Amino acid sequence: MPKDKRPRGAAGRQQAQGVKHPRKALYRARAHANPLSDSQWPVPARPSDYDWSDHFQEFFQAAKGTATALIDRCSTDASEPADAAQPPASTADAAVLKPATPATSAINSPDPTPPAQDAGAVQAQAPLVEDDPQTLRQQQHEQAADGGQFDLQVRFADVGCGFGGLLVRLSPLYPDRLMVGMEIRDKVTNYVIERVSALRREQPGKFNNITALRTNAMRHLPNFFLKGQLHKLFFLFPDPHFKTANHRRRIIQTFLLAEYAFILAPGGVLYTITDVQELGEWMRSKLDAHPLFQRISDEELDNDPAANLLTSASEEAQKVARNEGKTFRNVYRRIHDEDM
Repeated sequence: MPKDKRPRGAAGRQQAQGVKHPRKALYRARAHANPLSDSQWPVPARPSDYDWSDHFQEFFQAAKGTATALIDRCSTDASEPADAAQPPASTADAAVLKPATPATSAINSPDPTPPAQDAGAVQAQAPLVEDDPQTLRQQQHEQAADGGQFDLQVRFADVGCGFGGLLVRLSPLYPDRLMVGMEIRDKVTNYVIERVSALRREQPGKFNNITALRTNAMRHLPNFFLKGQLHKLFFLFPDPHFKTANHRRRIIQTFLLAEYAFILAPGGVLYTITDVQELGEWMRSKLDAHPLFQRISDEELDNDPAANLLTSASEEAQKVARNEGKTFRNVYRRIHDEDM
């Protein structure tokens, strides 16, 4: 009997569906990059200047359509007599208007911030259907909606995202949260963008909440994120910069922790992991010494789906696992200012 030579697994699915995924071999880049170099690329002057709708078109379109429908309904209800019998809310409306269940822990919920607003606040969010993109972005940043279908803020950021493995694994776990991978290497960034695009074509309706962009996170994070905007911030297998003279290039530094505390919401979580023991001790010592970060115990992290991905989701984590290497995980919560 002749051997079946048809592609199997992911390659077979891609061929059957006519979706071509990017090949890593064509996007390889140097493992090391100097974040202190004078390389320049476009950076917004302030977070409200950046148009995230180009990255998350489906999310923005769905929010605009839902907002329009709810505003029309509210207008209809307001025009009816006060004593008129009101029809029961539809399931779709209830899903939007129902307040979120308070979380018992920031790491068990993607929202360390208060529950979503109730129905009375829907009309106040009418500007979400504004047609002017600049006005829409400004109003979204001013409102900074906390949860529900109107949350168009990026909430998770993976700094040094590599080939995007963590983003792809996080996407189905938190389908209502927008996530961005930030990478300094241009070829690797292009790979993640192409990978996400292929996944969206292959599985319509999925992976619409993740994206990637090229930037230098050591310099420009406050240009993209408002104060307290992020709920989760990831640093997976960062460059160890072994030479003492290059330690200043490490992504976890005392002066940078102030920026991370600024963009993280109180209760937000900062994740780090490395396979270099000296670097793991370095990151832990810097975070332990900072007054706005508190270490999360391993017992508590057992209930955090994101923390459980640190040792398996990224390509670097898989490489360490294949080589049976050790990893050093340090995860911290951004505490409230008054708890200092």
